[in-house]
Amino acid sequence: MQLLVRVIAGSVLAVLVATQVPAQSEAPPFPSRPVKMIVPFPPGGPTDLMARVFGQKLAERWGHPVVIENRAGGNSSIGAELTAKSPPDGYTLLVAMDVTLVMNPITTANLPYDAQKDFAPISLTALNTSLLVVPANGPQTVQELIAKAKANPGKLNYGAGIITTRLAGYLFSRLAGIDTLFIPYKGSAEVVQGLLTGSIDFSIDGVSASIPLIKEGKLRALAKLNNRPLTVLPDLKPLSFAANLPELGEISTWAGLVAPAGTPSTVIDFIQRDVAAVAADPEVGAKLQGFGIVATSSTPSEFSRYYRSELVRWSKVFRDSGITLD
Repeated sequence: MQLLVRVIAGSVLAVLVATQVPAQSEAPPFPSRPVKMIVPFPPGGPTDLMARVFGQKLAERWGHPVVIENRAGGNSSIGAELTAKSPPDGYTLLVAMDVTLVMNPITTANLPYDAQKDFAPISLTALNTSLLVVPANGPQTVQELIAKAKANPGKLNYGAGIITTRLAGYLFSRLAGIDTLFIPYKGSAEVVQGLLTGSIDFSIDGVSASIPLIKEGKLRALAKLNNRPLTVLPDLKPLSFAANLPELGEISTWAGLVAPAGTPSTVIDFIQRDVAAVAADPEVGAKLQGFGIVATSSTPSEFSRYYRSELVRWSKVFRDSGITLD
């Protein structure tokens, strides 16, 4: 009998130990410390603004700071490389742009990161439209701009600051059957100056730099490049509609969150759920709409499919364009 009691007692003790050990060795809930969000562009731009709005709201939900770290350079490749080499634990996130995951792989050899292999997608966070803009004394409509270009083949100049909008300008010109000359600029501020000085006849560029001048009547927006609502210019039509070019489709610049490849799926899913909640917050939407940014979200698989489809689409446009980059 004593032997039986000892066996039963030993068995009970073993069960108690077995049930207690996992609880003692469980990892702390995510996050248990500050999370770093790398923005691969300088402070003050629309991507940085979006990251700070999202970061603040995520920090409120998590009870830990979200630290924005600007790592500009290399057309976003410096920040992307830093993220790719970070521990895959969810504590380093990258605000990846269309240029990071699509345009750089298309146009740049020997990137220091592999857009397909080095990152775990989390969610889209923002869809931005670009505008087709002319000087105040320029054409009144897209159709007038096309007619002017056809009457003056090879004489109208257009400007853009990034490869995405340059390719959009090329695609618009090709589908509209017009011959235009591209003038490169380093960023939106230079594009706007080109319009104001008459160095270019039209531009395709982001919203934030041109909106104040459009409101002052110094520039005129003829169309937007995607079909999303644009609160600051609510009556503006999509370029595909205004130019009667349905094959142009919808063109967006966009941003999303990714983590280093190998980050646990439980952490990815946790972050994604909170990103979706932040994107749906009316306060967040209101803050970003004034800059032409539409807050959005997606599942990791939806984000992955989206940017891979964009990669296929723009790879063909880039090959067809014959554009070469220094």
